[in-house]
Order: sequence, then structure tokens, then C-alpha cells
Amino acid sequence: MRVYLGSIGCRLNQSEIETMARRLLAAGHEIVAEADDADRVVINTCAVTAEAARDARKLTRRIHRRNPDARIFLTGCYATIAAGELAALGGVERVVVNADKDSVVEAIDPGLAGAPPVFDREPILREYLFGHTGNTRAFVKVQDGCDNRCTFCVTTVARGEGRSRPPRDVIAEVAALARAGYREAVLTGVHLGSHGHDLGNRAGLRDLVAAVLERTDIARLRLSSLEPWDVAPGFFDLWRDPRLLPHLHLPLQAGCDRTLRRMARNTTCDRFRELAAAARERIRDVNLTTDVIVGFPGETDDDFEESLAYVGELAFGRLHVFSYSQRPGTVAAGLPDQVASDVKRERARRMIDLGRELARRFHESRVGTEVSVLWETSAPTDNGVDDKGVKSWAGYTDNYIRVAAPSDDDLFNRVRRVRLVDADAEGCRGRIAGGARVTARGADSNGGTDGRRRR
Repeated sequence: MRVYLGSIGCRLNQSEIETMARRLLAAGHEIVAEADDADRVVINTCAVTAEAARDARKLTRRIHRRNPDARIFLTGCYATIAAGELAALGGVERVVVNADKDSVVEAIDPGLAGAPPVFDREPILREYLFGHTGNTRAFVKVQDGCDNRCTFCVTTVARGEGRSRPPRDVIAEVAALARAGYREAVLTGVHLGSHGHDLGNRAGLRDLVAAVLERTDIARLRLSSLEPWDVAPGFFDLWRDPRLLPHLHLPLQAGCDRTLRRMARNTTCDRFRELAAAARERIRDVNLTTDVIVGFPGETDDDFEESLAYVGELAFGRLHVFSYSQRPGTVAAGLPDQVASDVKRERARRMIDLGRELARRFHESRVGTEVSVLWETSAPTDNGVDDKGVKSWAGYTDNYIRVAAPSDDDLFNRVRRVRLVDADAEGCRGRIAGGARVTARGADSNGGTDGRRRR
């Protein structure tokens, strides 16, 4: 069968979609790049914001309108908390809650029931996965669920309690991915830092990362989002191995202690400041990025100004800014003093503007340095230079800066050194040793590939 796989939301959703792709490909099915060409469609939905939920409904309706014969399977967080609503949409064959997500491919092909996991698929297949921004990195799910009770978050409702994959399974997957040609693996989960807690190991993530580095040949290992209170003693010592990449995404959510308490976040501004300082002291060239929510219930003008100043003080390399979105089933949805929509929009605009300024400063501070980049995508140069065969390549540094540089070599899935010569809020531009001159092309703001993929 021809199967289209779609993902909305987090890296964990992407990891689950990639696992489905490997199983279907191993069984002889075809993964197609367009839903219009599919016999079966799978959408892994997200519920973190009302916008993500709307995206799932809109995408499902559009696919059914354009391909009415396709049988659509919906799973993920939104499918879990609003199964009846999604089941009523046209073309939906089945809605599968998160707890039964592994059965999705078996619903498409019953012959896959009980089949062993498949890891060793070459990287090129990944360019066909909707919503994925790179072709050379594999997202490895090491944990699911969350035991936190942040008042704004619906994930605990949708994903349940924290559950860890056995370390041996994670190590086996990363090792197989390295053999298949992936240069980078990203360890991901709903509450990544809690890995091992349910197995009786409070330092489970530290031990898992150490084991992956010791027992696999993966060239680059990256961590996804890590809650600030989950950093175990000795955790930063792991970065003695240069294969562990110097990028830490530590969700802050608010730079104001009053707001953090209403969010039930297990940190304070002082503790977060100390953690950021320790990371910068111990990890060379580390890029600290974060999430910030504006307009949380009860956030006053003074609270927001305090948060804005705090974020500026910590000088994050990138901000992901969200306007607070009421989610059914969460404590925050029933809190008093909900913030007006127009106020949230203005606060989001100001925080985003600050984030762009901080990113520009961080990128510009790297100009003149030589860095390693894993090259992912290419497109014809668009700077008016008539260099036949020269393409503009894009990829990421070890500390997760988007870089564009021209080369007439095939750099796909290769790590090459590049000198950074220019920068803006979107990323850096560079010159590869012995390569063509720098292109004017930048990268898009969310780290994507501006719609052009390598074929």
C-alpha cells in the first residue's frame, strides 16, 4: 500500500512516525510524500495548544476532500482527549489513543502484528515524512508520559504517567541507526529527564547517555527538551565526550516566580539562573534555548515585564514563544484572571522580538569561528551568481545554529568544517574550506528548510 505519514507537534511525535515508517517499509509498503497519492493516511496529532488541535482537524478535512478514497487513521494526544470529535470527521477509518499507538501499523497491515522493531532504514527515506525538517537526524523515543503536574499542560492527561524504555533497547536502536548511516541521534521523550525514575534510577538519563556514548558509534548525540530540575549531579561531565552536542533546551515558561508558582513549575528564577551559569561554565560553546508562555492566567503587566527582563538577562540563543492556550482538563483552564487575547498577542510580539534580538546576538558572536556542520538540504543558489552546479547547502552546527553555505560538492549527510562569515536572527552563513563564496541565502526562523528538500 501507499502510506502517507503526518506529524503535528513535538519531536516525540516525529520519532513515533519514523518508527511507523520503518515498520511499513520493511513490510514492503511505500511511504509517499503527498497525501493525495496515498491509500492509507496516518496523522499523529498534538493537543498542546488550541491551534495544534485546529491544525489536526483542518489537515484531516483537507486530505479527505482531496483524496476521498484514502482511509485515515488519527492518533496522538488530540486523538486521545477528543476521540469522538475526530471520529466524526469524514474519511476517518479509526481513532487510536496514545496507549494503543503501536497498533496503528497493525491496523493498516494485520500481518505486522508481533513483528520485531525495525531500525536499520537508510536516512534518505526521512525526507518523505511530513513535518520533519531534516534528513540526517533520527529521533529516538526513550520515554513517554509525565509525572509533573504543570497547571497549563494537557500532556499528562493525554500521555499518562512516565514510562521509560529499557536502556538496552535504546542502545540497540541508536547502534542500528548509526550502522544505517544516520550521523546524529536525538534522544527524546515527554519528560526526558525522568528516564529511569520508574525503573528505580534517579540518575537514569545521565546513565543512559553515558551508555549510548560508550556502546555505540553514533557520530553526534543530541538531547531534546530537558526540564531544569532533572539535571542530576555530574550530568554536565557527560560533555567531556565531544559527540554529545553542546545544545540544551531547558523550558523556563516564565521569568517571574509568581507566575512559576501558579504554573506549578518545580523551579525558581534563582535556581534556573544558577543552572544556566553552571551549564555555560562546564559545556564549551553551549547554546541554551528555552520555551516561554505569555499571558498565563493572572499574569499582570508587571509580571510580564519582569519575565521579559529575566529572559533578556539570561540571553538565550533561541526562544520558542507561546501565547497561553486554555486546554480542557487542566487546572489553569479554570483559574481566574484569564488574560485578554489582545493583551496576549502584544506580549507575544514583544517576547518574540526579544527572542530574535537575542538570537542575532548569539549568532553574531560566532562570526569568525570555524565550526562543524551536519549538512541536510540543498537548493540552487539564489544570490544572482552564475555558478553552474553550485548549491546552497543548509545544516546545523553542533550547538544547533542553522548555517547556509555554497558548495558544488554533495554534502548530504556529511559533517564538514565551515568558517562563519555573517549572521542574523535566522542563523549564520559560512564558507566551506576550498568552496565557493558565501551565499546571501539564510535559514527560516523555525529551523525548517523553506519547503525545498533534497531529492
